[in-house]
Amino acid sequence: MTSTQPATRVAITYCTQCQWLLRAGWMAQELLQTFAQELGEVALIPGTGGIFRVTVGDELIWDRKEQGGFPEITVLKQLVRDRVDPDRDLGHADRVTPDR
Repeated sequence: MTSTQPATRVAITYCTQCQWLLRAGWMAQELLQTFAQELGEVALIPGTGGIFRVTVGDELIWDRKEQGGFPEITVLKQLVRDRVDPDRDLGHADRVTPDR
């Protein structure tokens, strides 16, 4: 990322009734550690009603209700990478494991 590019904002909206703050915080930490140079902010936004949504900029990349659950962290990193640094290799997170 060059200094002329605006820093990317990721927002994780989580349900306080469901007590998903720890999950949201852990995912935020993983994203900040992986994309330290590409992300300008990872916001944690409290919500209700079973919400768990992740946006990159204005784009919704994960919705628990639409996708039927929570993203695996490797999947979430791939989704974020595809928007902030598509040419980046995520190492083990990009490796395809053979079916068992």
